[in-house]
Amino acid sequence: MSPSSSDFPELMRGYETPPPGHVSGSRLERVLRAGKFAVTAELNPPDSADPADVFDAAQPLGEVADALNATDASGANCHMSSIGICALLTRAGYDPVYQISCRDRNRIAIQGDVLGAAAMGVRNVLCLTGDGVGVGDQPGAKPVFDFDSISLLRAIRTMRDQGVFLSGRKIARPPRMFLGAAENPCVEPHQWRPDRLAKKVEAGAEFIQTNYIYDLPLFEKFMSRARDLGLDKRVFILAGVGPLASAKAARWMRSNVPGIHIPDHVIDRMEKAAKPGDEGKRLCIELIQQIREIKGVAGVHVMAYRREHQVSEIILESGVLKGRATVGGRRGRGAGVPTA
Repeated sequence: MSPSSSDFPELMRGYETPPPGHVSGSRLERVLRAGKFAVTAELNPPDSADPADVFDAAQPLGEVADALNATDASGANCHMSSIGICALLTRAGYDPVYQISCRDRNRIAIQGDVLGAAAMGVRNVLCLTGDGVGVGDQPGAKPVFDFDSISLLRAIRTMRDQGVFLSGRKIARPPRMFLGAAENPCVEPHQWRPDRLAKKVEAGAEFIQTNYIYDLPLFEKFMSRARDLGLDKRVFILAGVGPLASAKAARWMRSNVPGIHIPDHVIDRMEKAAKPGDEGKRLCIELIQQIREIKGVAGVHVMAYRREHQVSEIILESGVLKGRATVGGRRGRGAGVPTA
């Protein structure tokens, strides 16, 4: 006898009706709407087809993160796909954030991928325009950019809220997705960034993850303007943070990674440190503690390339999860995570 939907209760759980006031029922959305300070972390994708490599990367992050971002060929460099990583993470009991870069696929492929991700239990999506192919290791690749981040947000919101494809054709079971976008408060033109954020909120963004924040006064100005526009009441803003390995690494990031702003005083601090790696960790903890005190900030997004082992220590030592118990016993190789 052929299997039916009742034979796969774990998969079908994703189609349960979200709680009142929620659009997706994802763990990240529940934590944010409950007013808790949320923690998300970026999972650096492997250059591998081995699922164990994904689970091994997720384990130290899942100890403290409410959701894990699966990057989509960031920097225009090829790795395991975001949708593939998300499929593995949902099987292991994690709450993934499916990242979509508009660089590589047209609207037909993207809409189909969104349905496929939703069918696998993915409930969070981050809409990105994406870096140009020229910055990656295959500059001869053909860019697509059928959408940008704003039109992508509108497209997925249409699928979710109106239950139709962009063609107008009906979707039998619309995807339940918590919609996110990225923002970069610390790059020029600074005064325009809050207005850009407002456009993304109008397009459907419900949470925002920013790029690295190392210039706190500049970020505070951004948040002040965002509050003036009332955006802190309309979208959950998660500030991007991450530990620096050394002054040399900080200089390289500032010079070579698009959208990274690291002030001179931060690099000087790393230069003078006897143990730069430890100093980078301390700086990250301090930033998290200070960022938490800024009105309108709903959480942090931790990006720790090749330093994933530090994420749990950084978050726990920062104290932002104080009062939130941790629970274990996740399926597969997943680790315990903080409860809402």
